[in-house]
Amino acid sequence: MTAMRVDAFDFVLPPERIALTPANPRDSARMLVVGPDGGLTDAQVGDLPDYLTAADALVVNDTRVIPARLDGIRVRGEAVASIEATLIERVDDCRWRALVRPAKRLNVGERIRFGEATESMSCLLAALDAEVEDKGEAGEVLLRFEFTGAALDEAIERLGSPPLPPYIASRRALSPSDSADYQTMFAAKPGAVAAPTAGLHFTPTLVARLVARGVALHRVTLHVGAGTFAPVRVEDTRDHTMHSEWGSVSAATADALNAVREAGGRIVCVGTTSARVLESAAEENGRLRPFSGRTDIFMTPGFQFRFVDALMTNFHLPRSTLFMLVSAFSGLKTMHAAYAHAIQAGYRFYSYGDACFLSRAARATSHNESP
Repeated sequence: MTAMRVDAFDFVLPPERIALTPANPRDSARMLVVGPDGGLTDAQVGDLPDYLTAADALVVNDTRVIPARLDGIRVRGEAVASIEATLIERVDDCRWRALVRPAKRLNVGERIRFGEATESMSCLLAALDAEVEDKGEAGEVLLRFEFTGAALDEAIERLGSPPLPPYIASRRALSPSDSADYQTMFAAKPGAVAAPTAGLHFTPTLVARLVARGVALHRVTLHVGAGTFAPVRVEDTRDHTMHSEWGSVSAATADALNAVREAGGRIVCVGTTSARVLESAAEENGRLRPFSGRTDIFMTPGFQFRFVDALMTNFHLPRSTLFMLVSAFSGLKTMHAAYAHAIQAGYRFYSYGDACFLSRAARATSHNESP
C-alpha cells in the first residue's frame, strides 16, 4: 500500500448538501459523469443507459438491509433504563455484536428486553430478550438472544427499524417511508446493516430500459457492515485497520463476467460494495474466480484494479475509506475536482443523495497525483 496522509482526502461539505430524503422517483436523482480524463458532465440517473452499450455488464449488490435498530429496556431491580441497540455483526445463530446507547448503563450479565412497550414501559408485547455477554470499547457489546436462527431473524424483522446512517438519524426522526426507501430493488439476501446506496437509485423502469439496450445485469453479494461509516482516526493510510464484510460471487456469475471482458465489454459496478467484492475475487491475471467469505480489501491511490472498468456510486464522506476508494479508481486530483464541482452545483450527498458515474483513470500515474 502506498503511504498517504489521511488529510489528503479531506474536503469541506456544507451541511445543507447532505440529503435527508431520497429523490422521487429514485432515478430522477442527478448523476455527475466523470470521464477517464477527468472531464465532468452533469446528467441524471435516468441517463445511465446512454453511457452503456450492449457489450457491457452491470453488477449490482443483492444484499438486503435488516431492521438492525432495536429499542428496549434494561431492568435492574426497580431501576428501568431505555436502551437503543444497533446490530452490527452476526457472530452465530443467537449472538450479535451491537452498538448500544447509553453503554454505561449496561453491565456484563444483564438482560435487555426489546419489543413493543405500553405507556408504562412495564409490559412488553412480542418481546425479545438478550443477555450482555461482553462489553468492548466505544459502546460495543456482545448480545446473546434467547431465540436462534430463523426465529431470531423473524423477531428482529418484527421489532426492528431501519438503521439509518448517523448523519441522517441525528438530523431527523425515522419516517415510515424509510423501511422502503433504505432498501434497493435488488435486495434479496438479508445480512446488511447499511444499504448499498448506489443501488437505491434504480427503478423497474430504469432496469427495463437497460435490458432493452442489451446491458446484462448480474448480482453479487456483500453484506454491508457498520464499519462503512467508521471514521479513519489515523494520520497515515497504512495505519488504518480496514473493517471486514462477508461477500460472495457465484461460479456462474464469475464465468459470465469473464466472458463479458473477453468479448471486449466493460464491467460496470453499481456501488463500492460491488467493486470491493469483485476486486476481492479477481486474480492477478485479471480473471474472476468464485468467492465466498470475508474481505477487508482496502483500496487507496496506488491500488491496481484488476477487474472493474466503471463505477456508479454516491458521494462519500471526507476522509472516509470510500472516498479513498473512488480516488484510487479515478485519481485523487480528479475526485477533488469532481466533488468541488458537485458542491458548487448543488448535488446532494451521501446515502440518500445523488450519484456519480466514474471511469477508471486513463493514466496509472493519476492515482498518485496530489489534489
